[in-house]
Amino acid sequence: MKTGFQKTLKRIQRNWGLYLLLSPSLILLIWFAYKPMYGVIIAFKNYKNALGIVGSPWADPLFKNFIRFFNSYQCEITIRNTLVLSLYSMLAGFPIPILLALMINQITLKRFRKGFQTVLYLPHFISTVVMVGLLLIWLSPSRGLIGTVYGAFNSEAPNLMASARAFPSLYVWSDIWQHAGWDSIIFLAALSSIDPSLYEAAIVDGATKIQKMRYIELPLILPTACILLILRAGNIMNVGFEKVFLMQNDLNMPSSEIIATYVYKMGLKNSQYSVSTAVSLFNNVINLTLLLLVNGITKKLGNTGLW
Repeated sequence: MKTGFQKTLKRIQRNWGLYLLLSPSLILLIWFAYKPMYGVIIAFKNYKNALGIVGSPWADPLFKNFIRFFNSYQCEITIRNTLVLSLYSMLAGFPIPILLALMINQITLKRFRKGFQTVLYLPHFISTVVMVGLLLIWLSPSRGLIGTVYGAFNSEAPNLMASARAFPSLYVWSDIWQHAGWDSIIFLAALSSIDPSLYEAAIVDGATKIQKMRYIELPLILPTACILLILRAGNIMNVGFEKVFLMQNDLNMPSSEIIATYVYKMGLKNSQYSVSTAVSLFNNVINLTLLLLVNGITKKLGNTGLW
């Protein structure tokens, strides 16, 4: 009886040409994605540039860098802000692409549908730098759109970009405006695979459009939504660094300082490589734990999961 290794080796020998085509991508993946993971041990060392990773002494105690972060006043702030932005983005942004896909699927005029989709997809191609620049222009209290509107009523416009209270909403809703249309594509693809006979049977039974959405479309795209929800849960502690960093200023810092910006400042600005690596490792461990947890829950509830 052949073992699992022997079966795998036999399969590779039988399909050696396909594995040869795969090898360049596999080598690049290992070299750039897995080989750098060796640097994670910096989190458990007192890293010195002159000594290198191997030559640097181990931290005493071993979890010294983690303890330093947990005891700092920024620990609670960065974790809270990261969770607030991530959960806000998920709760507000996850259902909207589904609703857009359901709405687009009901449009029968092809020309109007294509134009509507184009308008929704275009913001996705705006770079993060340009997007933040547009926000700065639109929300400028002196020369921006909001400043002009307030000026027309002889009122002083608020400086929203400098408001810690307004920062989460500005970040989340500008992100939804930019990416919700593009994110709806995968749900449109799922809707396009629905058997037309189900719609025909619903029409015969006298179902309305709302009833078709509720009893046909929503249940059939639910597995796709579950997979995307699992993937988002696995990145719940990873808030986009670029946009937050570009929108960040001294006045909105209480709500804009997240783990990603803290790691950047500690590692590249303050040269605290061991502490920044420890914080990043802690962040990734939390993400992995949430991914496994949500995947297990969705498999038990709906028999849908990543594996």
